Amino acid sequence: MTAPAAAAAGWSEWPAPAKLNLFLHIVGRRADGYHLLETVFQLLDRGDTVRLRLRGDGEIRRVAPLPGVPVEQDLVVRAARALQDATGTRLGADIAVDKRIPMGGGLGGGSSDAASTLVGLDALWGCGLGEDRLAALGLGLGADVPVFVRGRSAWAEGVGERLVPIDLPPSWYVVVDPGVSVPTAALFQAPELTRDAAHLTIPLFLSGATTVNVFEPVVRERHAAVASALDWLARHGRARLSGSGGCVFVATPSREAAEAIARECPPGMRAWPAQGVVESPLLAQRRGWDGRGA
Repeated sequence: MTAPAAAAAGWSEWPAPAKLNLFLHIVGRRADGYHLLETVFQLLDRGDTVRLRLRGDGEIRRVAPLPGVPVEQDLVVRAARALQDATGTRLGADIAVDKRIPMGGGLGGGSSDAASTLVGLDALWGCGLGEDRLAALGLGLGADVPVFVRGRSAWAEGVGERLVPIDLPPSWYVVVDPGVSVPTAALFQAPELTRDAAHLTIPLFLSGATTVNVFEPVVRERHAAVASALDWLARHGRARLSGSGGCVFVATPSREAAEAIARECPPGMRAWPAQGVVESPLLAQRRGWDGRGA
């Protein structure tokens, strides 16, 4: 659906950008068993699109169900209901998601969709919760949701919710999807997973300190297609796994270089160029909406 057609049908469109983890260390565990992380979230300029349309009957309806995901487990539905519960609004919404971010790819698709649903419905319903309260609601849905709500590339600690905005240099990446959906829970339970990485700091990271993604060797061993994608992409630079995989990426010096590498993608994989951004398109849209006085 084009933007004019969506608007004519009463829909509003909200970007749900992907992210990369430029590194990912596990530095310990909390008493409740949750792993303590250090990572940098690099937000990208593209991803899914969440479309929202107001309902007056209070019903939350996912227009096109996500294959393999029951409605009650769908993060966009859960996000809408969490916002209803927090505000007491009697309004509802139809929700549609144009999916481009691969599921199980470590690019944060479900979390980003949930964040865009929270931000979009907060605006459409006139709730006015603000960034901090929306981020807190998002944390109840998943550890990656707050960074998308806040809309800024960030240094993250804790379970991923303690965020410090970080100014990363302008960057282009090639992202490769080997077609593998990696279940995160199984990786966290892997006995060979490194859980005691040395602590890092923002200055050390920015100075070029050595970093890794602790999930990469585990995913390599368990998913041959991801290993193949890493090996192919390593011909063009330092290939890395994003999050818990299975998408991989490499930094490039320019858009043209990223496009050239993407065109060489082997059969059975999908590659595309993406630009790293300091502030996400969702944040820009929220500011524009606020500026309208809606």
